[in-house]
Amino acid sequence: MTEGIILGISGPVVTVRSNAPVRMFEIAYVGNAHLLGEVIRIRRDQVDIQVYEDTNGVRSGEGCAFTGELLAVDLGPGILGSVLDGIGRPLKKLGEDGIFIRRGIHTGLLSHVQEMPFVPSVRVGDALRPGSFIGCSREGSHVEHRIMVPPFSRGGIVEYIAPEGRYALDRTICRVSDGEEYALSQKWRVRVPRPVQERLPLDRPLITGQRVLDTLFPLALGGAAVLPGGFGTGKTVTQQSLAKWCDADIIVYIGCGERGNEMTEVLEEFPELSDPWHDAPLMERLVLIANTSNMPVAAREASIYLGMTIAEYYRDMGYNVAIMADSTSRWAEALREIGGRLEEMPGEEGYPAYLGSRLAQYYERAGRVRALGEPDRSGSVTVINAVSPAGGDFSEPVTQASLRLSGAFWGLDKRLAQQRHFPAINWSQSFSLYEEILDPVFSKEIGPRRDELKQYLRAMLDNDRRLVELVQLVGRDGLSEEDKWILLMAELIRIVYLQQNAFSDADASCSTRKQFEILDILKRLDDVVRKRIFDGVVFEEIAEIPFLGDLLRIREFSETDFGAEASRWLNDQMNRVSGLAVMPK
Repeated sequence: MTEGIILGISGPVVTVRSNAPVRMFEIAYVGNAHLLGEVIRIRRDQVDIQVYEDTNGVRSGEGCAFTGELLAVDLGPGILGSVLDGIGRPLKKLGEDGIFIRRGIHTGLLSHVQEMPFVPSVRVGDALRPGSFIGCSREGSHVEHRIMVPPFSRGGIVEYIAPEGRYALDRTICRVSDGEEYALSQKWRVRVPRPVQERLPLDRPLITGQRVLDTLFPLALGGAAVLPGGFGTGKTVTQQSLAKWCDADIIVYIGCGERGNEMTEVLEEFPELSDPWHDAPLMERLVLIANTSNMPVAAREASIYLGMTIAEYYRDMGYNVAIMADSTSRWAEALREIGGRLEEMPGEEGYPAYLGSRLAQYYERAGRVRALGEPDRSGSVTVINAVSPAGGDFSEPVTQASLRLSGAFWGLDKRLAQQRHFPAINWSQSFSLYEEILDPVFSKEIGPRRDELKQYLRAMLDNDRRLVELVQLVGRDGLSEEDKWILLMAELIRIVYLQQNAFSDADASCSTRKQFEILDILKRLDDVVRKRIFDGVVFEEIAEIPFLGDLLRIREFSETDFGAEASRWLNDQMNRVSGLAVMPK
């Protein structure tokens, strides 16, 4: 190892004089405590290192060792269900001696795994190339962990393959003709994207189970969505709902600089949840990276790349992975703090000038791809990032940079959150660039009426905004009978369709088919009532019918029972409305 001497310390940034050449992003062990750090600037013989652990107690004159390696993690069976810190160390290992995380502990991501099962899928004499499957292991009850030839391996003809059994992660399970050996685990540098064979079009949807998103602002598999909102608008709750209910195969959830109590809630709640797609705990397809606001800020930056590396690894197996970071604003604040300690020229609002390019390096690793090797397979990494703009100002740099790099913008509204309307997605500000390419997919699954119903929903929301502005001028009594009904109908749509009850098993997540069955019932009710108003029924009589309570009740039925119950209820309402008296003209 190359040695150096500490010259100065400024929070997480340590300046070292090196007696030999070092390279950017090289890993170093700083001080007598051997704190893990990474080279972020080189000036002649002086090197600046961002330290991923608390630097309290480190003194000038202490030594520093440069490893010659870049930040890398072990990837292999046993990752799912893990709770890691920002640089990939299992929290259980770091805190096994007490309630506090110890410093200077250099333990690997898979250090808690002793042995894993292995079932070979190749035989002696088979040809392997980068990305080829060697065999599989098992994670939990339903995830098949596919053991692959590392991407930068040369491959070759199989000379030895281990029989079925349980093996340590570093034991050789396969050897090829040129002498290369493969184990259950492989090492990968977190800042380096894993190579792929081909990038595929984003023409398949990620079903979130949230009606407002799947209907109005859909997200493609391999796409990127940004979820900005001020304090109290429900960013964390919305992301947690997406993690629970979206139809991705694997979830990587990054708590990046958020408050400790929010991350504690995730750590306590998620292990108790059942996977809605499999009869198993949710943690069996989830990786949690916990990096709270009181942890060293430098680790926030690494946590983003760590999460993306894990996501790409499972993508290469052929899985669809959703990665969620809460929030990239805290990640950007870490860049700003480190940039300030390096005395770099600040950009807008004090963020470093390279904020946009650093975000781009992360977002560009999302996508739907054809992976290396055989069998031919596709996988995807879908990014859903929360942003916490100060004061809810969407014009601030992090939101704007994220907006340029993402395809879906799900803006959260403080006013809706105060009204207890969740998810608090502002349907006037939000948009999706994937909508046009995904519409044919939804229409094929739901049927030709899907486009008509979606246009009806948008028209009702537009009419609602127009009429609310009119009521503020002339009062509700100044509206026509039909406009009064439109206001009430729009309120029913907002409450029954756009809101969801996270405490209800039937309504916390909603399939696309049930989504449009609910919308269809609402439109048919609207058509019936408008016809009776045209015939001469006054709005006051219609307003006495308890539509809202009944709709909220039948919304709770399962997908299999909903259609029959909703049709029965609609027939009752049609008979009831038909019996209302008509005012003489």
